Amino acid sequence: MSSAVGTPTGKLPFVVWVLAAGTFLMGTTEFVIAGLLPEIAGDLGVGVSHAGLLITAFAIGMIVGGPTMALATLRLPRRLTLVSALAIFALGHVVAALSSSFTVVLTARVITALATGAFWAVGFVIVTTAAGPARATRAVGVMMGGLTLANVIGVPIGSFVGQYTGWRGPFWALAVLAALAAVFVGRYIPVIEQRAGVSVRAEVRALRQSRLWLALTAAVLIMGGVLATYTYITPLLTDRTGIPAGAVPLVLIVFGLGALGGTAIGGRLGDRHPMATTITAATVTALALLLLIPLSTGPVTTVALVFVMALAGFTVNPVVTSLAVRFAGDAPTLTSALTTSAYNTGIAAGSALAATAMDTSLGLTGPALVGTVSAALTLLPLTVLGLTGTRNPTRIVAQCTAPARAPGDTTAQVPSQH
Repeated sequence: MSSAVGTPTGKLPFVVWVLAAGTFLMGTTEFVIAGLLPEIAGDLGVGVSHAGLLITAFAIGMIVGGPTMALATLRLPRRLTLVSALAIFALGHVVAALSSSFTVVLTARVITALATGAFWAVGFVIVTTAAGPARATRAVGVMMGGLTLANVIGVPIGSFVGQYTGWRGPFWALAVLAALAAVFVGRYIPVIEQRAGVSVRAEVRALRQSRLWLALTAAVLIMGGVLATYTYITPLLTDRTGIPAGAVPLVLIVFGLGALGGTAIGGRLGDRHPMATTITAATVTALALLLLIPLSTGPVTTVALVFVMALAGFTVNPVVTSLAVRFAGDAPTLTSALTTSAYNTGIAAGSALAATAMDTSLGLTGPALVGTVSAALTLLPLTVLGLTGTRNPTRIVAQCTAPARAPGDTTAQVPSQH
C-alpha cells in the first residue's frame, strides 16, 4: 500500500521535500544578514557592530522562542501552525523592508525568529512521522539539508542581490517566497489534529529522559566546535593562509558543499548505525580542526581541512536530532524546538569563545583550538549514549491521531508508530 510513510522503493514522502524548502528560506534569512551588514548599517544610520545585533537577536529568538512557540501552539493543528509560521515569517520581512527604524527592524527579526522556531519544531515531528521509523533520520537529514543548502546557495545569492538592489531586495524576495511556501504547505501537508490528551505537562515530562539531554548536549558541542572555527574563517584564510580576499567566497562554498554532503551522509547512515556514525564523525571533526592549527599556512591543506571539518561535523546533526525526537516518545514537539535551540546555543557560545581566543597569544588559530576542544567533548555524551542504548522502549515518535488528507493529497494517511 502506498503510504505517507514511504514507498517500498524507499522514497521519502513529498511533504518532507516541501518542509525542506521552507527550511531553506529560514536558513537563508538567518545567515544572509552577515553579508548585508554594511548596507543595513549605512541605511539605518547605525554602526556595523550595532547592526550585528540583528544576528544576535535572531539567535536569541530561536533559542528562547523555539520551545516557547512549540508549547504555545501545542494544541493547534500542525498544518495551521506551519502555515501561520510562514505567514508571520513573510510579514516580518515585509515590515523590516518597509521600515527605516533600526528598532523596528530588530523587532521584526525577533518575530521572524519566533516563527522560524515554531516551523522547525513542528516540521521535524511531521517529517519523522511521515517517513516512518526506518527512514526518520534520512527525512530529518533532508529537512536539515534545506538549512545547509541555504548556506551554499541562498546566502551567496542573497548577498549578491543585496549589493545591487540594497538590503531590502532580499527581504522582499524572502517575503514572497515564504508566502508561496505557505500555499504549498497548505496544499500538501495533511491535516493532523492533535489528540485530545496532548498537554504541556506531557511535553515537559519528556524532558526527564536523560538520553534526550545527552543528544542535546552533543548537538550544542558539535555545532559549537564547527561554527567557532567557521565564524572567523575569513581572517584565517586571508591573514594566515594567504588566500586572496576575492577567493574567500569560493572556500565558503567548499564549506557549504561539505556541510551538505555531511547532512546527506548522516541522514543515510544514522537510522541503521547512529552511534557508529556520530562517534566516527565527531572524531574526524576534532582531528580536522586540530590539524587546521599547524597546517593552515598552505591553501591546499587549509581548504581540504575546511571541507572535512564541514563534512564530518554536519554528519552528526541529523542523527542527534532524530534521536532526540525518538527519545521524546509521546511528546516530541518541545524536544524538536529544544534541538533547534541547542544548535543556536552552540553557535552563540562557540563564536563567543572563539572571539575570546583570538585576543590571546593563540591569535588566528584560537578559534580552531576552541573548535577542537568542543568537537572532542562531543564524544563524551555520544559515548554514554552508545553504552546506554538508543532505542526507545515505547515508540519512535508520537502521533496517535488519524490525519485527514489535505485537498488533492494522493498519499495514504500517516499511521501511528508503535
